[in-house]
Amino acid sequence: MAPVTGRVVRVAGPVVAAGLAGVRLYDVVWVGEARLVGEVIRLGGEAAVIQVYEDTTGLRVGEPVASSGEALEAELGPGLLGAIFDGIQRPLRTMAAAGGDPFARPFVAHGAAPAPLGRDRDWEFQPVVREGDVVGAGDVLGTVQETPALTHRVLAPPGVGGRVEEVRAGMRRVDQPVARVGGRPVYMLQRWPVRVPRPIGRRLAADTPLVTGQRVIDTLFPVARGGTATIPGGFGTGKTVQEQVLARWADADVIVYVGCGERGNELTEILEEFPRLTDPRSGAALLDRTVLIANTSNMPVAAREASVYTGVTIAEYYRDQGYDVALMADSTSRWGEALREVSARLEEMPGEEGYPAYLAARLAEFYERAGAVVCLGADERRGSVTIIGAVSPPGADFSEPVTQHSLRVAGTLWALDTSLARARHFPAIHWSRSYSLYDLAEWFDREVAPDWAQHRRWALALLQREEELLGIVQLLGPDALPPAERAVLATGRRLREDFLQQSAFDDLDAWCPPAKQYGMLRVIRHAHEATMSALGAGADLADLSAAPSLPELAAMRRWPPEEAAGRARELLERLDGELARRAPADAPNVEAGGAGDGNGGDERDG
Repeated sequence: MAPVTGRVVRVAGPVVAAGLAGVRLYDVVWVGEARLVGEVIRLGGEAAVIQVYEDTTGLRVGEPVASSGEALEAELGPGLLGAIFDGIQRPLRTMAAAGGDPFARPFVAHGAAPAPLGRDRDWEFQPVVREGDVVGAGDVLGTVQETPALTHRVLAPPGVGGRVEEVRAGMRRVDQPVARVGGRPVYMLQRWPVRVPRPIGRRLAADTPLVTGQRVIDTLFPVARGGTATIPGGFGTGKTVQEQVLARWADADVIVYVGCGERGNELTEILEEFPRLTDPRSGAALLDRTVLIANTSNMPVAAREASVYTGVTIAEYYRDQGYDVALMADSTSRWGEALREVSARLEEMPGEEGYPAYLAARLAEFYERAGAVVCLGADERRGSVTIIGAVSPPGADFSEPVTQHSLRVAGTLWALDTSLARARHFPAIHWSRSYSLYDLAEWFDREVAPDWAQHRRWALALLQREEELLGIVQLLGPDALPPAERAVLATGRRLREDFLQQSAFDDLDAWCPPAKQYGMLRVIRHAHEATMSALGAGADLADLSAAPSLPELAAMRRWPPEEAAGRARELLERLDGELARRAPADAPNVEAGGAGDGNGGDERDG
């Protein structure tokens, strides 16, 4: 397509109108003498409305505008891992070296457009195909050791297939051909429009959890691998910290972290800390399997809107290689605010609370790019993209539009509670406001323990019952309750403080594998049911509460994972003996994991 040129006729912040006949919707354009990067977002006659991804200060009416003839694209290839980009995939390290601190104002020179993937680095391409082989779109042509933590698979791009006519092994740059397939050169570098989902073979059922090592998540509200989750919470409830914890500990091969409109000091902390963190999976640097997209609140608002599309396109690229990818978007509220600001400058009819009427559609469009899939290619690789989006509702009001629209499309809700955060209970995920729509009980019952789902139902039912009793206690005091209900309160407190609460700064508690989670929950349940059995036989609650081994429940979080099963069995035996000695002689013994007070097994999943 021939380039289209025109002139600026109107400037309203990041929204610019230009006379640009013949341009296409979503084409990338260069605006002004400084060649600011922008994108066409509205067409009308010979006029085009452009959102500019850079600061438009100093732009004047009459300056030239030129179309590239292409949509906004991401560069994909070796070199993404460990890199730090802005919202339109400009490399911040490269720009910092050229123009100073990327988090100062002005943080980049106007019109700066360095290549996202460096053209001066050689990668060792090791082919897995030979001349004469026949390949199709998505087939693996060779590999590159991108980082010590991950082998990069070079694929035949979508739409490319045929006989391999040439293969070039050895050290190559991303813009040098590594093969010739069906008469077309194939490079390690691919480009893909960020607003267009990458093609797949077929979708798979979301029946495997993304194990996070967080007890409140994995046990009570798990998210499926290839699923979606939203984390709404007020100021100070720990949304960013929770996403950083998930980025480090979640069972994903690649992490894409999108800091969308967040405070500069928070993103600076991430950029400084991530290179120093050790990957618990490989022992290498965590950054070796992480892509960071930083778009702070003082960066141009239009680029904030593009940042989530850039991030999910990169995530889909690694998914297509057969990897499990977790995308952290922090936060979609700031993304929604960018949509609102641009919409207002376009003078569109506002929807609820001033957001554009298409807010729900844009959020759904973003979350729907998650999924577990069979990738393109003859080998039927399997990969997934799990999207976890933080939401910052003003005043912790979950009825505001971004939160409500996110709940409609996300499969898991981790509702952060301000009162829990003020009480220093972290993660501040409230057990009665959160939920998971993914049925993963079969996987946990098969891979961890056959009665995992039964224990989960028991814990949710007991926490619900405790919340009901706390309402009575606030009115009448604890002495108004019978001993059995006071025992429920004591067990509820153990569940909250000894099981659901978890320290991200404790090496033994920061990550808790499912087997250890099961052992801890089994001990707490057994202690409760043995107590209820003894109470039913006439034992005194105060005497039962004095059992010497009960305080050890609080220390279970510090059990080394490899010792958890043995320690759980030993603690169960001691609790049995101590509680049995405090019960009358005719009190029945309770087997570990029994039904006890009837709270297990029959309740619906939360």
